[in-house]
Parts: sequence; structure tokens; C-alpha cells
Amino acid sequence: MKTAAQAKEAGCAARAGRFLRVDDVIASTGLSRATIYRLVANRTFPAQHRLTIRCIGWWESEVEAWLKSRLSGSALDA
Repeated sequence: MKTAAQAKEAGCAARAGRFLRVDDVIASTGLSRATIYRLVANRTFPAQHRLTIRCIGWWESEVEAWLKSRLSGSALDA
């Protein structure tokens, strides 16, 4: 079992997961910053969490679950 510091050093998430910053969410989803915030406002994308006064992040597992739900939904549209 890796500690959080060991997981960060290895470049992977700790067992409990990690927060993604907005640029990571953009890279993971392919959505623009404006689209992400619009979907959050419409409650169709996971909400961000305040990490500090000037820092927010999205829980990685919530973003991954949203992506998986979009993939399973697109198979129905085809």
C-alpha cells in the first residue's frame, strides 16, 4: 500500500483518490472551461470542491464516473 507521498512521486493517484484541477479536467474530458462550468451550473457534471480560498478541484473518481456514464449513453444513441 502506497502512502499519498509515494503515490504522488510515482505519478499515480493514492488509494483514496485525488483532486483534479480545472486544466486536468479539461484534458480528461476534452470539454472547454466554459462548458465544464455550464454543466456544473446545470447539475449535469460533478460539482467542484473548494480546496483553499483560491483553489478548487474535482474529485477524480466523480469525473471518471461521469465519463463512463457518457460513454454508456453514447452507445444507446448509435
